[in-house]
Amino acid sequence: MIRFDDVTKAYQRTAEPALDRLTIEFERGEFAFLVGASGSGKSTMMRLILKETTPSSGSIFVAGKDLSRIPSWKVPKLRRDIGMVFQDFRLLPTKTAYQNIEFALHVIGTPRSASRRLVPEMLEMVGLEDKGHRMPHELSGGEQQRVAIARAYVNRPRILLADEPTGNLDPQTAEGIMELLTEINDNGTTVLMATHDRSAVDRMKRRVVELVGGVVVRDEVGGGYTSSMPLNELGEPVGTQADRDRAATAAARETAAREALGRDADQDTPTESMSEPARTAGSGAAEEADGSRPVTQTRADESGHPDDPLLTRDEDDAPVGPDLRDGGPTGSTAAPAPNLEDYFPEEEKIGDVDTAFDDDGYGEAGFDEPVHSSEEGAR
Repeated sequence: MIRFDDVTKAYQRTAEPALDRLTIEFERGEFAFLVGASGSGKSTMMRLILKETTPSSGSIFVAGKDLSRIPSWKVPKLRRDIGMVFQDFRLLPTKTAYQNIEFALHVIGTPRSASRRLVPEMLEMVGLEDKGHRMPHELSGGEQQRVAIARAYVNRPRILLADEPTGNLDPQTAEGIMELLTEINDNGTTVLMATHDRSAVDRMKRRVVELVGGVVVRDEVGGGYTSSMPLNELGEPVGTQADRDRAATAAARETAAREALGRDADQDTPTESMSEPARTAGSGAAEEADGSRPVTQTRADESGHPDDPLLTRDEDDAPVGPDLRDGGPTGSTAAPAPNLEDYFPEEEKIGDVDTAFDDDGYGEAGFDEPVHSSEEGAR
């Protein structure tokens, strides 16, 4: 379903590549976790799958199609088969829960008769059949995330990418979100989830891919958030000897960064997700009715660790996918926003779509980036 063949992705302003000769495959119907520190390459993998950016070298295949051969005008059709769920929900604030879900169908030209059938089905699936009339600000964090999942899945995509979907939620609410994602996966959708949610990974025992410095250091079926065994005892070694050497070098850089800050090399470090907001340094923030934390727009340099290189935003932490709110993601380096058509092929627009999307930011690369951009190296 998704295959990376010797993929390297380098950004102009960073010394080390975000992905370094990555070769990995995710099968149809699989559920896999991507784990690793901020900047390890998780975000870049998702941006490449969406063709939001292109690799410096190597090839990426999605549903059997070589992405390098897909022209920009066909990218919206590719993305119709890819749902996206974010940490910070990204709901249209001026539309009800029902309208937010309907929106995803409307922009791809789904007839209204079909929408009237599909949207109630999705509201029932996520347990919000009696709250479709509510505005986002009238919903708790957990309920907003359920609406976001319904919106991502209403078109029944073959692939669902999830960026820290439980990052702003309390453990009980997060467990409910994971049950929803499991149900979606059970229906045949391939789910790829970037996360720092240790309890979810440990509880579910699915495939775990751990990245360090753009290199896979662990690819474990039925694994936990961290492995209790050394890499060479997990079974089949990951990658070639050169892969393992690069992983060791990347791990050494990370360890040196931790030790320079006076922390033990094995200490967990708080990290940020692609779509930010980060968790706040304090633990006394107000909670929603279901226990979930409200979304807090906190920059890494305000989080209480201003000099921590593992908390510094770089290109790999850029937001993935379209921001379905008024304005772009806080703290991102915004490029001019693409039109809505760049993400979905549409027959018509509804409501205030144009104004809702005017100020989106997508990081360094826009969705209309050509296959061979100026920042890429030789293929």
